[in-house]
Amino acid sequence: MTLDVDLPVVGRTAPGATRQEVIAHLKEGARLIRMKDLANVVNAGQGHIGGEFSITDVLATLYLHVANITPDNLDDPDRDRVILSKGHAANALYCTFAAAGLLDPAALDTFIQPGSALNGHPARTKVRGVEANTGPLGHGLPIAVGDAIAAKIDGSPRRVFVLTGDGELQEGSNWEALMCAAHQGLDNLVVITDRNHLQQGARTEDTNDLSPLDAKARAFGAHVVEVDAHDHGQLLDALQAPPQPGRPTYIIAHSHKGHPISFMSDNQPWHHKLPSLEEAEAALAELEALK
Repeated sequence: MTLDVDLPVVGRTAPGATRQEVIAHLKEGARLIRMKDLANVVNAGQGHIGGEFSITDVLATLYLHVANITPDNLDDPDRDRVILSKGHAANALYCTFAAAGLLDPAALDTFIQPGSALNGHPARTKVRGVEANTGPLGHGLPIAVGDAIAAKIDGSPRRVFVLTGDGELQEGSNWEALMCAAHQGLDNLVVITDRNHLQQGARTEDTNDLSPLDAKARAFGAHVVEVDAHDHGQLLDALQAPPQPGRPTYIIAHSHKGHPISFMSDNQPWHHKLPSLEEAEAALAELEALK
């Protein structure tokens, strides 16, 4: 079973674009990224499509508009950093890279194939633009804190964005890192948590309840913002907002695993369930209808 989907290079939003044009560009980019992500999962017979779809709008907003990361500045020490801590969603990152022109779209067809650089978890030594090897959960935020401290030492204007899962927050290393970030006054750090309430095997509330997540993040010294993770306008406002002096920003991005596919959305088995051909074709039709 194969699914043939081409992903064009969408690129960053045009300079001088209106807010409405930016949002339309991001929505279309996210739609195309999800279509290719779906094809990769089907063709490879592996992946974590639910959690990939829940973060696609965040990744598209970062790489197609907000973050200072382009094909021409990947070696610039002052470029922004984006770390995908929930590394099992690597497929969404690779597809976003291709849409942004950071990766040859043809490489996507090698996803998880023998010898491919596009592993099931991102590796910085294999894919240019990947900032950290992630997979074991709880590592991305500590690395991001180190990057943000280094930027302060360097006097660099770069910002550090890190995207975590919510189930991942059960790892204590995240809370140690957030406490350190507040102590160090890392206002150049933006933590984004994919709050889809689902993890492998159960809902987060049934495994280890994180609520009230907003109050906990504030107690650790962060400036907290809550957004709809599938609303590009809200994402733009949160990700482009001026930092709170001396405080890291913590964005709780309320999302739905499997969004926007009707039979996947907020459905736990789609953490890494593989679609049948009929399900894949139905999901592709739903994505095509969003154009």
